[in-house]
Amino acid sequence: MTANGWFQIAVFVLVLFAVTKPLGAFMARVFSGEKTFLDAVMRPIERLMYRATGVDEKHEMRWTEYAVSVLLFSAVSLLLLYLIERVQGWLPLNPQKFAAVPQALAFNTAASFTTNTNWQAYSGETTMSYLTQMAGLAYHNFISAATGIAIAIAFIRGIARREKATIGNFWVDLTRTCLWVLLPVSLVVSLFFVSQGMIQNFKPYATAELVDPQTVQVTGADGKTTQQSVSEQVIPMGPVASQEVIKMYGTNGGGFFNANSAHPYENPTPLTNFVQMLLIFSLGSGLTYTLGKMTGSQKHGWAVWSAMVGLFLAGVLVVYSAEARGNPLLHGVDQRVSAMQPGGNMEGKEVRFGIADSTLFAAVTTDASCGAVNGMHDSFTPLGGMLPLINMMLGEVVFGGVGSGLYGMLVFVILAVFIAGLMVGRTPEYLGKKIEAYDVKMAMLSVLIFCLVILVFTAVSVVSSVAKSSISNAGPHGLTQILYTYVSTAANNGSAFAGLNANTNWYNITTGFNMLFGRFLVVIPILAIAGNLARKKVVPESVGTFPVTTPLFTVLLSSVVLIVSALTFFPALSLGPILEHLLMHAGKVF
Repeated sequence: MTANGWFQIAVFVLVLFAVTKPLGAFMARVFSGEKTFLDAVMRPIERLMYRATGVDEKHEMRWTEYAVSVLLFSAVSLLLLYLIERVQGWLPLNPQKFAAVPQALAFNTAASFTTNTNWQAYSGETTMSYLTQMAGLAYHNFISAATGIAIAIAFIRGIARREKATIGNFWVDLTRTCLWVLLPVSLVVSLFFVSQGMIQNFKPYATAELVDPQTVQVTGADGKTTQQSVSEQVIPMGPVASQEVIKMYGTNGGGFFNANSAHPYENPTPLTNFVQMLLIFSLGSGLTYTLGKMTGSQKHGWAVWSAMVGLFLAGVLVVYSAEARGNPLLHGVDQRVSAMQPGGNMEGKEVRFGIADSTLFAAVTTDASCGAVNGMHDSFTPLGGMLPLINMMLGEVVFGGVGSGLYGMLVFVILAVFIAGLMVGRTPEYLGKKIEAYDVKMAMLSVLIFCLVILVFTAVSVVSSVAKSSISNAGPHGLTQILYTYVSTAANNGSAFAGLNANTNWYNITTGFNMLFGRFLVVIPILAIAGNLARKKVVPESVGTFPVTTPLFTVLLSSVVLIVSALTFFPALSLGPILEHLLMHAGKVF
């Protein structure tokens, strides 16, 4: 670890803090129906969309109607993307003449982008046409992100409202999110990315002659290996910059290219790398201020933000320390100088960014449900690779995905308040509303569903020869590859451990359902909590009320998040990255 590395991390946190209040206050105005500086442009477009679709913007929904709207809209969006993939060979904007996406992969990709996961079992530049990338994938980058924010806002309304049966209108929340929150930033920052060297065109792929032709080994369909001379390189083109912003800002993560944000066309400079990380966290961070603003308790919003920042910094410390120390089995030339890998573990990392920016990016992308990567987590040290895994096991509540991070953290807030109530022997209260058995049951249901789908799919896969044939390493590292796959898809993160061949029928189908379960089965009880809270009366504070605005609450909330995840996933972690770490120090690697 270096002073320069910590300085970069400190600057990132300070800039994040600086954008939290203005962005959060702006979103509070947007979703409260107050006037904003964008109204002159966006309001006529909004009214036109409502007239075209028959939406009554004044209609308020109960939580059941809100949930049904979310599910039906997502189902139609999934089918639309599946259809585009299956017929892309006959559609325009396909200069490379890519054929239709296979059925299992098309289902997996449709489920992935509908759920804001953006898990990619394919290489973008060799599979998807320009039209599919834009009209299919980029469309879902906006819509899935907007759906998550809408659910978070509905939850906040449930907390803020008093004795009401409704939590807003899904169609209005969805529309306002796209027009006011997502689209303006995407337009501005995409131009900035182009100025930094990110490509944006519809050209066919270019071909360049190699200065130094290479001879490579090629394995044919019959399994025989032959020598082949390579004298040219194909350079992919495409509309990248316009999709890169929403990929990060909407915490989607799906890369235009297989190398994702390690590719120089997707992430050309250290400055774009910094801006991409900031985009990933900005909305999740801003929503904590929106929570305080809309509920009338700004200190509570900052308390939740503080818990998120504390967990984030603890994670960065672990992964940065592990990668900076490197592998103890790789000694320096002079062992008296360094018994560790000299310079730290650079395997799988982009040299333009180095260890500090690569580990910071890994922590940011897995704290949020983004999944974009500028380094390969499979090449991290065991403890370095465990940290992204733990971030997702926490439910990605450390800022998290757009909306999903906040409503996931609010579930833990309810559990923390319930535990605090048990400690003092009183009915727990949260911002003046009593937390009852129904609220706790729904909160635990959302937590248990998330844990259950991960552990069941992982358990079945580790005993299945079909699933195990896809791993690239034996022993605990192979277990980690499988575990990471189902944690990433259930958490709607989408990052891959990069050592597992996921483009098989087994993984395409199981991870497809895992993503759908991890998104929608978790959302239903959360909306049920919102509806139940909205109907409650506000009771005055008393001497027995546990305050949710203090450092003590921040510590309790962080502890509940860690304890719930540790008790659930520690056995799996102990057989994977923890065991691999101990064996590495014993002289064995995988």
